[in-house]
Amino acid sequence: MNFETDEALLTGESLPVCKDAEATFAIDVGPGDRLNIAYSSSTVSKGRARGVVFATGMETEIGSIATALRAKSSKRRPVKRKPDGSARPHRHAQAWALTVTDAIGRFLGVNVGTPLQQKLSRLAMLLFGIAVVCAVIVEAANKFSGKSEVIIYAVATGLSMIPASLIVVLTIAMAVGTKQMVQRNVIVRKLDSLEALGAVTDICSDKTGTLTQGKMVAKKAWIPAKGTLSVGTSNNPINPAVGGISHSSLPPSEMQMQAEENGIAVPVEDLLRNNPYLEDYLTAASLANLAHVRQTEDGTWNARGDPTEIAIQVFVSRFNWNRNRWTKGESPVLSQVAEFPFDSNVKKMSVVFSQRLTDRGTRHMVFTKGAVERVLQSCSSIIWEEGGPSIAITAPIREQIMNHMEALAKQGLRVLAIASKELPAPLKGSSEYSRAEIESKLGFLGLIGIYDPPRPEITGAVRECQHAGISVHMLTGDHPGTARAIAAQVGILTSRMDLLALDVADAMVMTATQFDKLSDEEVDELPLLPLVIARCTPNTKVRMIEALHRRKRFVAMTGDGVNDSPSLKRADVGIAMGQTGSDVAKDASDIVLTDDNFASILNAIEEGRRIFDNIQKFVLHLLAENIALACTLLVGLAFKDSTGLSVFPLSPVEILWVIMITSGMPDMGLGMEVAAPDIMDRPPHNLKQGVFTSEVMLDMLVYGLWMAILCLSSFTLVMFKFGDGNLGENCNDSYSKDCDLVFRARATTFVCLTWFALFLAWEMVDMRRSFFRMQPGSKRYFTQWIYDVWRNQFLFWSIIAGFVTIFPTLYIPVVNRAVFKHEGISWEWSIVFTEALLFILGVEAWKWCKRIYLRRYGDVIVRGNNDVEAKAAGGNPPTRLVVGKEC
Repeated sequence: MNFETDEALLTGESLPVCKDAEATFAIDVGPGDRLNIAYSSSTVSKGRARGVVFATGMETEIGSIATALRAKSSKRRPVKRKPDGSARPHRHAQAWALTVTDAIGRFLGVNVGTPLQQKLSRLAMLLFGIAVVCAVIVEAANKFSGKSEVIIYAVATGLSMIPASLIVVLTIAMAVGTKQMVQRNVIVRKLDSLEALGAVTDICSDKTGTLTQGKMVAKKAWIPAKGTLSVGTSNNPINPAVGGISHSSLPPSEMQMQAEENGIAVPVEDLLRNNPYLEDYLTAASLANLAHVRQTEDGTWNARGDPTEIAIQVFVSRFNWNRNRWTKGESPVLSQVAEFPFDSNVKKMSVVFSQRLTDRGTRHMVFTKGAVERVLQSCSSIIWEEGGPSIAITAPIREQIMNHMEALAKQGLRVLAIASKELPAPLKGSSEYSRAEIESKLGFLGLIGIYDPPRPEITGAVRECQHAGISVHMLTGDHPGTARAIAAQVGILTSRMDLLALDVADAMVMTATQFDKLSDEEVDELPLLPLVIARCTPNTKVRMIEALHRRKRFVAMTGDGVNDSPSLKRADVGIAMGQTGSDVAKDASDIVLTDDNFASILNAIEEGRRIFDNIQKFVLHLLAENIALACTLLVGLAFKDSTGLSVFPLSPVEILWVIMITSGMPDMGLGMEVAAPDIMDRPPHNLKQGVFTSEVMLDMLVYGLWMAILCLSSFTLVMFKFGDGNLGENCNDSYSKDCDLVFRARATTFVCLTWFALFLAWEMVDMRRSFFRMQPGSKRYFTQWIYDVWRNQFLFWSIIAGFVTIFPTLYIPVVNRAVFKHEGISWEWSIVFTEALLFILGVEAWKWCKRIYLRRYGDVIVRGNNDVEAKAAGGNPPTRLVVGKEC
């Protein structure tokens, strides 16, 4: 009896679903369309029923979701078998060998974790091997001497290849990034997801509460004699004071989808002036309604009742036609006499009100609202033209009304009809009339279209996603018409339709049934995956994610219900809703949006790209410095003293000092750099390629070798150009007059390397633009670098601290000779300043060469999924953006 259940937790349907015990459905119909079944974990919102349990535990819909969450992939490799199921012995051995290899890889960390973690594990093993080789080279160059200073130097040379602060800096950079995200309404539950955020190529979003506001709003009202009223965008659906009213004399079927752009904005007072048609319409809409909308003393608006009726009540409140105005107070204008509630069989509700008239006594009015086709069956008259008489509803008029209803329904609106009549005789009691008599021979007043409106900022956010090379898909439990209309409104469907052939465009919207009937091979053959899938089931969402994965795409999935948890777990980045999301969805997710806002996803992606950019910067700085150290130390083995031992250009303590002072704190500062202005103009980065792109690898080699060349030249200039070339004896261990020149050359090399590393940190703020012109749009042509340097104060003071702490190590007695094995310098500062200038010029020249290369040969980014768009458009190339020109 009028049985309705709220299944939002399972299907995402925003409104309660009316059940029909007599209906039957095909076996492949999704849960949201099985109107003869009530599900465990759903709640009854209206009516009563008695049912038969046919599935329990893990066999229920909620149980199948739990099964999907529990599923874990086996760590044992399957045996390759023949079609008949048999396998030869070597296939079993092959499976066991692969299983053991996987176990070793898991132990070493090269096949588990995120792509960045795997690459860092491989890098760690590679650098460890290189460190061992470097230590062996040092020993071999000194004939495997057992002297302590040689052994210590060998160990220090090996350590120079190990980026000791990398993991610490990486963790701190991600932790700082999570703190920044909290300020932008994003809570990171799993730190690993930050890496994938910057690589996201597709966002699969739910509709209700994410793209939309999750509340019903009256959007259109059609009054036959006056035209169409449209409500403007509002970020508070229950506040009738927000959002203007526009009017068009055209009926809905003759208007475009964005009616408010075609209508003329009109003040409410002007609309009501000499307009009895609108007054009658508003009276019926207000009174055939059990919802209450009122303003509290502090100015806020509260609503209570059915979501649909609240939306209608808010609409009439815009005209100060609230129900309370007529039915409350000491002497109310209208008094309710009888009520005929909504029934799932008749699909309409009616109320009878009495009105005391000064000249005619009392009259009784019937106000009805309900499904358009049912209300039309009960109507016999209509005022079709302004100033015209009430005429009978004929078949052509009925057809036109249904056309207007379909036009509103195509815009994703739930359409209701409103009607009224005056009873012919005074009414003494509701029992005097049957419901059939009350709801017959009504006068048709108009239509009202209600929907769950998109969030005001969604259209801009979707456009920004597409500009950043990210495709947005809508996977919703709503009906296809509603899903298509909302997707068109927010720009998901209209963004690329001009590039696509008609047959491809038609495939952009599918139902879950259509998508699930396709095999994986058929899905892979689709030129483009659908942008909208309606009536989605948990299995459909998982299949969509897997189809995107097969196309080498990285997916962010949003969800709030229990039904979303399997797909949240399967996606590269699972995003749960913080306000409306279930605990199961939050537990399966990687990040949580505290404001349930799609625009916050864009904030998270921007932050993920910023973190990834900064990781590239400090990894490049760190490894370039390691290359410079290793090359300087290994080439420096060629300097031999009179005993045949190498005279080291840097002492072990100097090596450790450089690693500590010029790596840790400056790299943390690089990890805190703000996002580049064009960060959302770039496409998602390739997560499989990761941090170590060809550009980063080449930069690392160039900067490292340039630093090593300058450091070795500084040592050589002091020793052999301006000195007598006497390398002394035992100068690696202690100071003597014969070692004075070596100690001064070593100090010069130490200062040069330290300064180079600190200057390189500032140069890494932008890997392509000049240090002196990082903001090309700025009008500060000669002083912009001062503002850029001061902007990141952590980096600024870290570098200043590196510069300042050199002097105590050079000039404090005992510390300089006994600990650092160097001597204070004087005229050698001219070499330091000269080489510092040469280093900066070299880095700037390399950046300039890169920019010239990019302008000439193009760092070209192709927008869109693949070249299918070009083929579908008849061979026209996709939109291209040449990053080099922007640089």
